[in-house]
Amino acid sequence: MALRSPGLPLPLKPTSKCPWQFFAAASSIVSSAFLPARKAFLLQKRTETPVISRPSGSLIVAAMADASSRGEDHQIGVLFVCLGNICRSPTAEAVFRYLVEKRELESQFCIDSAGTIDYHEGEPADARMKAAASKRGVKLMSISRPIRPSDFEEFDIILAMDRKNKEDILKAHRHWSTTQALPPSSEKKVKLMCEYCKKFDVTEVPDPYYGGAAGFEKVLDLLEDACESLLDSLVSSTSSKKLSG
Repeated sequence: MALRSPGLPLPLKPTSKCPWQFFAAASSIVSSAFLPARKAFLLQKRTETPVISRPSGSLIVAAMADASSRGEDHQIGVLFVCLGNICRSPTAEAVFRYLVEKRELESQFCIDSAGTIDYHEGEPADARMKAAASKRGVKLMSISRPIRPSDFEEFDIILAMDRKNKEDILKAHRHWSTTQALPPSSEKKVKLMCEYCKKFDVTEVPDPYYGGAAGFEKVLDLLEDACESLLDSLVSSTSSKKLSG
């Protein structure tokens, strides 16, 4: 599987410290010898858990007001982001979409997911994650892609699965803002997914990639909790805006 040029300003080009990337560029199959090096690289993306605060819906209300001033019906854009966009963020996208459809609110939302690196670009979600979600009636249909500058224009809220994901998203925002015009204060759209958890006292959604079945179930538990609360928050913000308008 050849590596594509990175979608983010992250150090993904082959170097003497990352010999696995030369291997990946020459091979279409990830061998067992490659996995330990890949794991070491991905583990560098992890840091300690953060101290967080509860988010507000002010950005959503502002976006709706702007759309209303142009005579438009604003769809709330929700983007979920993890590292490779094959486990956590596509699951968050699918769970949130499932809840939105259950409430028959599809016309009010634009939902997608992305990764902070393009390593898995073009690939479907992890088969183990898909199997675990399917048991709960949730279908993962998305194809991996890296986050891009236009996401800060198209989406009202960007949910990072862990602290490192959030840091990388903000790093990308700073980089892109030096070369093109991004919406004012659009970096404030970036939140941590677990800021919306109510049942679980956690700050990050752990990456289940190298663990067993329990890890995938834990991800689903956390995302079902957070997505339910997120949807309640966004619907409440929408209703408040309509009432005040």
